[in-house]
Amino acid sequence: MKKRRLGDLEVSAIGLGCMGFSHAYGTAVEKKEAVQKIRAAYDLGYNFFDTAECYIGQNLDGSISYNEEIVGRALADIRSQVVIATKFGVRHQGDTLLADSSPATIRKSVDSSLKRLGVEYIDLCYQHRIDPKTEPEEVAAVMAELIKDGKIRYWGISEANEEYLRRAYAVCPVTAIENRYSMMARWYEALFLTLEELNIGFVAFSPMANGFLTGKYTKNSKFAKGDFRSEMPQYTEEGMAAGAELMKIVSKLAAEKGATDAQISLAWMMNKKPWIVPIPGSRKIERMKENAESADIMLTISEIEHIDQALSKMELPVFGGHHIEK
Repeated sequence: MKKRRLGDLEVSAIGLGCMGFSHAYGTAVEKKEAVQKIRAAYDLGYNFFDTAECYIGQNLDGSISYNEEIVGRALADIRSQVVIATKFGVRHQGDTLLADSSPATIRKSVDSSLKRLGVEYIDLCYQHRIDPKTEPEEVAAVMAELIKDGKIRYWGISEANEEYLRRAYAVCPVTAIENRYSMMARWYEALFLTLEELNIGFVAFSPMANGFLTGKYTKNSKFAKGDFRSEMPQYTEEGMAAGAELMKIVSKLAAEKGATDAQISLAWMMNKKPWIVPIPGSRKIERMKENAESADIMLTISEIEHIDQALSKMELPVFGGHHIEK
């Protein structure tokens, strides 16, 4: 697979979001199977793998599945050939995220992640969400210490805004942001000029709007118990109807390019900027292969503009993230 740069960090043009193997999409995948599939992604050219300390699920037997442990086991014997990203600073409480980026919590979380991953260092460590109780300068100072100590190589911020990003960057340069981004969730495009100015990469999570932009779901689609999509607005009858016009545009372009809807959804953002790296997640090897091949699809400026102009006239319900407790 082609490579891209997040600041000074080189990664595969598309990364693998590993969350779904154990969190948010129903019962966790059996550990052995999950390990095999993550390794299959590496064989397909992926070298960038994303996890988090809070990606925790339940196995069929009722035991706990820790995503970091799965990722670490899958990549153990190829550690030097991959880039592992993880995150600290939130825990789930129902539909709410509890944020805690106090210095003591950051240090404890990083040490715990190192242990679960079975690694000596983390390549890219994100603050998972902004903690309104902790100033960005304080967070950045701790990250600088962790870099100096060799526990992490680079750091980033997930769901960053410009003010917070600039204040943190002034203390310790930020390598990447990891923000929600798709055709249906474009609010962070306002950060593009800032990212170019500071040489910061954009890692795009939920790049297909939690699967909606694959075009594989209908109003009759059913989701498993524990699958967050069952409560997402894009999957309601009204949401499906609102997104139908967009999917017609995507499907038409996909047919012209000999591609799939999912591939066009990824190529749309990758052809915008060379420092945008989507991290779609999938439990299926054939989907991983399909996503990887999107790195080779070229869209013209006019094709991208046509989509953007259409999007500007649409009102598309889409999940925007869990509430963060203040």
